[in-house]
Amino acid sequence: MNIDLSGKVALVTGSTEGIGFAIARGLHEAGAEVVINGRTKQKVEAAVARLGDRASGQAVDLATSDGCTALIRAAPAPDIVVSNLGIFQPLDFFGTDDAIWDRHWQVNVMAGVRLARAYLPKMAAKPWGRFIFLGSESAFNIPVEMIHYGVSKTADVAVARGLAKRMAGTGVTVNSVLPGPTFSEGAAEMLKDHVTAERSFEEVGIDFVRTHRPTSIIQRPATVEEVANMVVYVASNQASATTGAALRVDGGVVDSII
Repeated sequence: MNIDLSGKVALVTGSTEGIGFAIARGLHEAGAEVVINGRTKQKVEAAVARLGDRASGQAVDLATSDGCTALIRAAPAPDIVVSNLGIFQPLDFFGTDDAIWDRHWQVNVMAGVRLARAYLPKMAAKPWGRFIFLGSESAFNIPVEMIHYGVSKTADVAVARGLAKRMAGTGVTVNSVLPGPTFSEGAAEMLKDHVTAERSFEEVGIDFVRTHRPTSIIQRPATVEEVANMVVYVASNQASATTGAALRVDGGVVDSII
């Protein structure tokens, strides 16, 4: 399959590292012009430099309505939007206050909602577009150690499904992609206290999956490239009949045949 995104502009939020950067790189390698987004100018510029030509960056914090408005003004008409920005914080339900719930909701859900509200009508006018929400297997397999995060990811899947219906017949597809445990910088930060001279991050990651996600069929975290491959396909012309889907790249963690 030859995926050619030449002539398309792709915006990937939260894309200075991890899954987001892997997605940006995959879209860039497929020929798209890519807009990198992150909170700090230093990280954005470094990510843009890694991609080279056909890459630009916007250092904007999307946790607020004003931040989303600033990004929309700076990147007014992308053909492909990947709402990848997300946060997670392992914390027991009874220790999770309103501020933590609200921050997860603003970053994980409302940032994508605000961008979709601005960009989807412009895509429909072309008429072509791809809007992709990064969900998580936690949307279906709510983690007891961070219920607040799972709820936000369930919302992403629901929004994507609803928007796909709303955009019916426009040439615009809307989907969610659901990674499971992944070898990313975020995971490295979460597991850093378990990494020692004798136990590498990769070994700790595999142990985490086998202990906390025992339904995983591949019995290891995915790589960021494995997640990015799915997103690049969903962004392509070849995926024109795929919309309203929750596409899992979770290694089989969610124990379901649908």
